Amino acid sequence: MTEPVDRAEVMRWRKEERQRLIAARLAATPDQRAQWSARIAEGLSQVIGVRGLIVSVYWPFRGEPDLRPWMNRIAGQGGTCALPVVVEKGRPLSFRSWKEGEPLARGVWNIPIPAGGATVVPDVAIAPVVGFDPQCYRLGYGGGFFDRTLASLVPRPRVFGVGYELQALASFQPLDHDIAMDAIVTEHGIRTRRG
Repeated sequence: MTEPVDRAEVMRWRKEERQRLIAARLAATPDQRAQWSARIAEGLSQVIGVRGLIVSVYWPFRGEPDLRPWMNRIAGQGGTCALPVVVEKGRPLSFRSWKEGEPLARGVWNIPIPAGGATVVPDVAIAPVVGFDPQCYRLGYGGGFFDRTLASLVPRPRVFGVGYELQALASFQPLDHDIAMDAIVTEHGIRTRRG
């Protein structure tokens, strides 16, 4: 029998871990993050095989892996790139197609989003992590946008979290709304769920 989860305590722990992990990510030099991002992109190419797929990526924020060069390769390999768009607080994200050179607008938190672009349903979704555990649960920013979106998509896309090894957590107390990633890709390779 498992012990009941003290939700308030889990949320306090998550808030503290977010602050610690974001600070650690930002402490890495831009050159380190660029090298790590290039390795993560290579890992994604190996595990996904983007040819002909709609792949939702993201615009990097606060030291996240920068996959913009990889986005250009998606189109070059016959895939379609999409960026997530916050439609409204408390609602799932939507995804709009985008490629380099197309206009961008400022979205929530001033993160660029496609100014136009068709609304699409991704075959593959890439989610930046603040932290992750051995079971591929993702610690995000706490808004619930990504988990809410995954819960609403039918069929559900393949989902890969991306982050740096320094964001690995020994354990993570998933709550009812948390959805595990299919794998986590870091600069050290591809991590799949244990057990």
